[in-house]
Amino acid sequence: MSATGSSAAGPSRGDITLFLGGDVVTARGIDQILPHPSDPILFEPYLRSARGYVELAEAAGASIPRPASFAYVWGDALKIWAQMEPDARIVNLETSISRSDDYWPGKGVNYRMSPKNIQCLNEAGIDACAVANNHVLDWGYSGLRETLSTLEAAHIKWTGAGRNQLEAAAPCMVTTKNGRRLLLWSFATLSSGVPDLWAATQDRPGINVLRDLGKDAAQSVTGVIRAHRPSGDAVVLSIHWGTNWDFTIPADQREFAHGLIESGTVDVVHGHSSHHIKGIEVYRGKLILYGCGDLLNDYEGIRGFEDFRGDLGLMYFPRLAPITGELLGLRMFPTRIRDFRVNRATKDDVTWLKNTLDREGRPLGTGVTIAEDGSLFLRWDS
Repeated sequence: MSATGSSAAGPSRGDITLFLGGDVVTARGIDQILPHPSDPILFEPYLRSARGYVELAEAAGASIPRPASFAYVWGDALKIWAQMEPDARIVNLETSISRSDDYWPGKGVNYRMSPKNIQCLNEAGIDACAVANNHVLDWGYSGLRETLSTLEAAHIKWTGAGRNQLEAAAPCMVTTKNGRRLLLWSFATLSSGVPDLWAATQDRPGINVLRDLGKDAAQSVTGVIRAHRPSGDAVVLSIHWGTNWDFTIPADQREFAHGLIESGTVDVVHGHSSHHIKGIEVYRGKLILYGCGDLLNDYEGIRGFEDFRGDLGLMYFPRLAPITGELLGLRMFPTRIRDFRVNRATKDDVTWLKNTLDREGRPLGTGVTIAEDGSLFLRWDS
């Protein structure tokens, strides 16, 4: 690892610091413990009531207040955000926000949060949400429309879905502390479980779907970005891709990410869908997160895939050069979902995360160092 490829150096004037989070699921069980829960009815083969997910967690030893405050679920993340003061807080919001009962037939999983619980996202200071994923339409087109209008009313920006194709393909924009624009695009692939019918059309709501990751798709994406991006803007491309449980990084994902960076249009690739962290790459000075894991969910007490440690996650804080978008450093705070809230990971869990990132990052030229406070710093080959 190159000594210059380290994020241990402190920020300098003009740098852009982002917060990037993986999947955020404020739905089902979590929605049920918040002040204004939705109707708990589900149309899932596993459970028929969202309250069952709370009961599963409690049976596994969780201690969960009911009702919980809007801030409760963010736990230790609130202190970390206050410490890091990022220019923008970006997550993959993986739920419908709606009271719609128009569930998608045969979907098998029904994520929704009551619109009256939207303050939960405001308490976290979320600036922008990627919403192109395989759950935002769980409660139908009416649920999607209500999701978007609820985010708008809460002054939370979003990208990746829309009332038509034009809106779904549009980026959202955040202004950084130094006055520069950050543009965020959101895409989802069929490999993440998105039904093909969810793709937005000229006259139908839906999400921004990539049906494959071939060269034509990469060229199409770069063309869209060039049409919106004046010189000097930073660009994050958020993409929901791949399966839930697999450390392997498919060749087409890597080729797609490399092509976007080679085109000069994308500064950070923010990949998610896997319920666990995956390897990290720095390609031509630009950050690629292939799988961010989950920041918040209601899976506590559900058995299966324990070896992947889906309860562990990372809060990613990349620091970018203001003009070039080059990665200057990446600091990560290890977390664990416990009691339906985000907690700092234990020392043993931090070690597990370090060893996993080192193992998965080795073929990609990356590794991590543990700091005294338990945060992780990325190292990479120049």
